Amino acid sequence: MAQQNQTCHYNESMSFFYNNSGASDTWDKTQLILVRVVGSIFCCFILVSNSMVVAAVITNKRFHYPFYYLLSNLAASDFLAGIAYVYLMFNTGELSRTLTVKEYFIRQGLLDVSLSASLSNLLVIALERYISVMNWKVHSNLTKRRVTLLIVLVWAISIFMGAVPSLGWNCICNINDCSRLAPVFSRSYLIFWSVSNLVVFLVMVVIYTRIYTYVKRKTAMLTPHTSGSINRKRTPIKLIKTVMVVLGAFVICWTPGLVVLLLDGLNCTSCNVMKTKRWLLLLAVLNSVMNPCIYSYKDEEMWTTFKNLMRCIGNGTRRQRSTKANARALSSGQDTGNSQPPSEETKTDEQGILKT
Repeated sequence: MAQQNQTCHYNESMSFFYNNSGASDTWDKTQLILVRVVGSIFCCFILVSNSMVVAAVITNKRFHYPFYYLLSNLAASDFLAGIAYVYLMFNTGELSRTLTVKEYFIRQGLLDVSLSASLSNLLVIALERYISVMNWKVHSNLTKRRVTLLIVLVWAISIFMGAVPSLGWNCICNINDCSRLAPVFSRSYLIFWSVSNLVVFLVMVVIYTRIYTYVKRKTAMLTPHTSGSINRKRTPIKLIKTVMVVLGAFVICWTPGLVVLLLDGLNCTSCNVMKTKRWLLLLAVLNSVMNPCIYSYKDEEMWTTFKNLMRCIGNGTRRQRSTKANARALSSGQDTGNSQPPSEETKTDEQGILKT
């Protein structure tokens, strides 16, 4: 029996693993359509809005600082999350059972890479904020080269974390260790994944709490010695508030899903983990929707840049339509010009013919 359990099942479809784990991924048809419609609207917003965040950082020279470069990288990870959600939504339900093992690893790998990238970015931003605050500066002294290396490191770690199950930490050769939420992922991997992410959440909350209390205390100390109130736009507290709201939204939206993954990894048979799966997915999608809204709401310069970008797109579209209309008018004018009225000689000849 042990030898049978150690048999590898690489050539099986996902239906085999769903049947083995006893997991049911069946969706009510109305429910599935609703999730796909709402999810598609959210995903379109995620792709467009996060593209605008990256474009805003590139085009506005006031954003050419380490914090905003890292923020645009966080937007890029949300953009990838939007792609991952689209792929997941249209390959879920009964379609999950028809996927090959490789296709399932791609589907889950995209989600894991985007989550790891978001989490890594928030951790790097926390360190960048800590450096700047300890020096009482709005922006840290990180060079562009170091920021680029950090961004490359974030994506390298994220891609590795997303590829870990396909590299061997799975239950394809040990089907008794398969989880229910991810039938080819081993329960030990789910425990590692959820616990490591929850620990990073806790570390970031501690860092930002320490930063915020330090800034508040420093501001209180400086206020009596200034001629007026400190301009908050020139102190680090404004950017810290933005990141704390982003972190808070991330923790709120992802913690329930990670807790459910942990329960599944611990093989909690009384916990109905499959029932909450689809709604936790929408909660995760909502997080990627919220981030661009937070950037624009908490940062007036970002919102102004968004409006300028939208005006440029609108003006460009109108200009393009105007160019096409002018081209059509010119073309019709040339056609009219080709059919010129008859010359005087032609008219004289025609009159002579009529007289004869």
